[in-house]
Formats: sequence, structure tokens, C-alpha cells
Amino acid sequence: MYRLSTYLRCLAPLCEQATQTISSEALAKAAGVKPTQLRKDLAYLGTFGTRGLGYDVKDLYQQITNELGASRLRPVILIGLGNLGLALLSYRGFEKEGFEILAAFDIEPGRRRNKEIKRPVYGMNQLAEFVRAHSVKMAIVTVPAEAAQGVVNQLVECGVLGILNFSPVVLHVPKNVMLNNVNLAIELENLSYFIRE
Repeated sequence: MYRLSTYLRCLAPLCEQATQTISSEALAKAAGVKPTQLRKDLAYLGTFGTRGLGYDVKDLYQQITNELGASRLRPVILIGLGNLGLALLSYRGFEKEGFEILAAFDIEPGRRRNKEIKRPVYGMNQLAEFVRAHSVKMAIVTVPAEAAQGVVNQLVECGVLGILNFSPVVLHVPKNVMLNNVNLAIELENLSYFIRE
């Protein structure tokens, strides 16, 4: 699934430039994968390029978009309005990629913040009702570590199936829930290890 998202991002500028076709070698190089892996991934979609010509850029972009469910804005909520939460809530790039943060939730929804917020902010007691009313299946969590598991439990109880967690803690979810962790300190540690002398 990650590779399909990468292919989509490689195809987007080609669509904007009205490029008609791309070879599996060129697309694989742009995506950082081997051509055999790319062809295998695209065969999963039932897509086969034309030998000697490659893939039709527009058609391939549309097929991957449909497979990822990115043909319409997908609703997302954000939990935790500290500095990171505010920054993510202000980021306009999500909509370009097919995601819309509908609202934010915080234990202090009325607290004055140093940044203008253009999305509604609700208290945690309104979470379940909002998720059901808007058919939300994805959430971003940016709460302190000690609150994260409780928040994730609430999200799971509400029916959220995909969670992007920025809290620096190991969380537990049922098997039917996808949890992706983003730990910036670990990423920096990996970079530090790689560049060490």
C-alpha cells in the first residue's frame, strides 16, 4: 500500500505536465523500487503496461487513486491541540493528498491558543457523536504519552479503524485497527546512526 502511494506521488506531476506514457523502469526509478517490484505491484491492480510503450500515465494515476480511495476527500479528526497538533491542523497539504481534517478534539477545547484555528474544536465528550455523524474512520493523535492509550481506546470504541500516532509510546489496538506510529526522535536516532563517523 505504501508503494502505491509513492507511485501516485510520482505520477501526479506527470499528469500535470500532460505526459502520456511512462516506462516501468522510469517510474520504478522515480519511486525508488526495482522495475520487477513495480510491475508486480501494478499487476495486482490488473494493470499491464504496453511492451515498448510503458503505462498510460493518466489511466494509471486514476486506477491507483481509485484503489487507494483517494478520488474523494477522506474525513480525518485530530486529537490533541498542543504545538504539534496545531501545526498539523494548519497544514493545508492534506487536502491536496485527499484527506480533510474535519475537526480537532482536546481536553481543553476553549483554551486560548497562539494560532488562529480554522477548524472546529470540540471537547473529548463530543468525540463519539462526531465520529458517528461524520463516518470518520481515521484519526491523528498528538496527545502526551500518558494520555495516548486512553485516547486510542476511545477512538477504537467509536469505530475509528486507522490511527496515526505521534505520541512517543507503544500503544495497543485490536487486530482490525491499523496503527501507524511516527516517532521523530527515533527517526533522528536512525539518521544519527547513519551519519556517525
